[in-house]
Amino acid sequence: MAKKPQATSSRIADNKKAAFNYFFEEKYEAGMVLEGWEVKALREGKVQLTDGYVVVRDGEMFIIGCQINPLRSASTHVNPDAVRTKKLLLHKEQIKRLTGKIEQKGYTLVPLNLHWKDGRVKCEIALAKGKAEHDKRDTIKDREGKREVERAMKSRNR
Repeated sequence: MAKKPQATSSRIADNKKAAFNYFFEEKYEAGMVLEGWEVKALREGKVQLTDGYVVVRDGEMFIIGCQINPLRSASTHVNPDAVRTKKLLLHKEQIKRLTGKIEQKGYTLVPLNLHWKDGRVKCEIALAKGKAEHDKRDTIKDREGKREVERAMKSRNR
């Protein structure tokens, strides 16, 4: 019998706050340099991405503020640091291009989600521009309008 193909991509964590605070210009998928205990904690879903942001230092990209909480069963010879700075892996040309973009006023790099791809952890990052306060109010208004329409359709179908 043939085995069923496994899902090639599954979400670990999402940064829902990012879509509310930023307009996304471009999205990229980057690999992550992780330690063994971090991978085990990610399998258990013990990660928080909402306060994370991406910086470029010496031609390399790092994610800061991504909190991976260690498991209780972590090894005794390893001192886990939950808020350790993690290196992101991208092509050199992509890093140079993004560096030029984020030097422009108002642009930043934000992590959108963490997901599995072929047994490896990938981080989707976006080149983003901050939203003004009135844009955030428009987002809330649109979201509430969609909710009301869904409620009306649901009650109409009963």
